[in-house]
Amino acid sequence: MNSTNEPNIAPKASGSSENAPSDRQIAAIDLGSNSFHMVVAKVIGSDLQIVSRHKQRVRLADGLDSYMNLDNAAIQRGLDCLAMFAERLVDFAPQNVRIAATHTLRQANNTHIFLSRAKHVLPFPIEVIPGVEEARLIYLGVAHTQPEWEKKLVVDIGGGSTEMIIGEAFEPHLLNSKQLGCVSYTNKFFHNGKLSKKNFSKAILAAEQKLESLSQSYKKLGWDAALGSSGTIKAIREVLMGLGHEDGLITIERLKHLIDELCELDQIDDIKLEGLTDDRKPVFAAGVAILYAVFNSFSIDHMHFSDGALREGLMYEMEDRFQRSDIRMRTAENLAEKHQVDLTHASHVRDQAELFLNQVGSSLSIEPESELCSLLSWGALLHEVGLSIGYKGFHRHSAYILQHTNMPGFNQEQQQVLAALVRFQRKALKLQEMPALSIYKAKQILPLIAILRLAIVLNGQRQGVADLPSLTLSILDINDEVDGEDGIQQKWKITCSNPDWLSENRLLHADLVTEKAYWKSAGWHLMF
Repeated sequence: MNSTNEPNIAPKASGSSENAPSDRQIAAIDLGSNSFHMVVAKVIGSDLQIVSRHKQRVRLADGLDSYMNLDNAAIQRGLDCLAMFAERLVDFAPQNVRIAATHTLRQANNTHIFLSRAKHVLPFPIEVIPGVEEARLIYLGVAHTQPEWEKKLVVDIGGGSTEMIIGEAFEPHLLNSKQLGCVSYTNKFFHNGKLSKKNFSKAILAAEQKLESLSQSYKKLGWDAALGSSGTIKAIREVLMGLGHEDGLITIERLKHLIDELCELDQIDDIKLEGLTDDRKPVFAAGVAILYAVFNSFSIDHMHFSDGALREGLMYEMEDRFQRSDIRMRTAENLAEKHQVDLTHASHVRDQAELFLNQVGSSLSIEPESELCSLLSWGALLHEVGLSIGYKGFHRHSAYILQHTNMPGFNQEQQQVLAALVRFQRKALKLQEMPALSIYKAKQILPLIAILRLAIVLNGQRQGVADLPSLTLSILDINDEVDGEDGIQQKWKITCSNPDWLSENRLLHADLVTEKAYWKSAGWHLMF
C-alpha cells in the first residue's frame, strides 16, 4: 500500500495547523454517561496549557428506560449542563471546539432529539463516537500526558462502557470497548442500594463474562505498565490513598480489601470514605467491582492513574490536524487493502470528484478543504469496498461496510455520511432511505452524492481523468428562495471544450442518458 507506485490516496488536509495562530484557546467536551466534562487549553507553540476544567454530574444513563429511550428529565439535565458550558465558550470559533458523546448517546434510540435540542443551547456540532474510536482517543489523551513506557495497557471505566487499549508511544495496537459501566452496573446489580457480597459477586462475574473473550489476546500481547484514566479509577485511587496507601498504586489485593470494607456496610448511602466525593458515591461500588474484574481477567499486577483521558485526546488531535489526517489515511488504506479495492480507479474517481467540487463548491456554499470536501474524497476512494462481497448490489454492500466497520479517525455520523455517499453512488435515487443526521444536513450531503455519481459515470470505462476531455460542471438558475431538504433543485450542466466529445464516446453518452433518467426520477436536473 505504501509503494511509490501506488496512487496517493490521502485527500488534502482540512484546516491544517500550518495556518493556525500560534497562540489560541481550544476546548474539548466529553458527554459521558455519568458526567459531562469540559477542558479549555491555551495552545502555546506546540504545547497545550490547561487553563480551566469543568465537570457536571448529569447521570444521563439513569434516564434510559427499558426501550432505550432517554427520559425528558435526563435530556433536560444534559441541556442545562451544556448551557453552562456555553457561557465559557462565547466567542470560540467552531474549529476550536470539539464535542464527543459516548456510550449513552450511542445507545439511546432518541439521541436525535437530544442533539436537535442541544443545537439551540450550544452552537457547536456534537460527534457521537463509536466505542473503539472512544478507546483510541482515550489512549491518545493518556499517551500525551504520561511519562513514556515502551508498551501501555490503558483502562477507562465510564458510566456506560469500559475501554481497554494496549499501545506504544502514540500508536494503539489493540482496542476494545465493552458495555460495562459504573452507572449501568449500579442500576443492574446495586439498584436496591444494598452493599453485600452477593451483589458484588454478581457484578464481578457479569463483568468477567464480558471480558472473557478478550483476556487471552491482551495477556498474549502484554504491556510494561497499566494505566487507569477518568473518574471511576481516579476515585478508587483517592480512596486507597485515604486508607493509607500513599503511593496511589491500585492492586488486586487492595481492591479485594476495599470490597470487604464496603461489604461491612449495609447501604450505599452509608459509605463514608476519605477521598470519595458525594457525587461519585452512588456509583462507586459498581466501579470497584468492574475494576476488580478487569484486574482478575487480565492478570494485572498493579495500575497507575493517568490524568489524561478522552477530552485530552480530543484536544491533542484537534491541534495536530495532520496527525488526524494520517489516521484517516491509514484507515482508508487498511480498508482498501482488506477489500481489494482498485486504487488506481478509485483515485481517478476521487480526482474527478474533487475537480467538480472545486468548480461548483462556491455555488453550494462549501468551503475549500472543508470537512465535506474530505468526506467526498474518502467516499470516492472507498466507494467500491463492497465489490469484495459481490457485484450485484455492491453499492449497498459498500454502505454496510462503511457504516459498521471500525474506522479510526471517523466519528459515527461521518461514517453514516460515507455510507450514504456510496449507497447512492449508482442505480435509483431512493432518497427516502437517507439516514437522519444531526451534524450535517441532507441539503449538504445530496450535492456530494450528485458529484460522486457524475465522477463515477465519467470514469465508467476506467480510463482515468487524464484520458477524459476537459470538462466543466456548473450549476444554473440558482434560486436562493429554494432551500428544500432535497438539496438538488437547480440545473446541473456538464460542458466540454470539445463539442464532439459525446458523439466520439457513445458508451459514455449512453451512460449519461441513463444517469439523467435517474436524476429526473428524483426531481433533479442534469444537462450535458
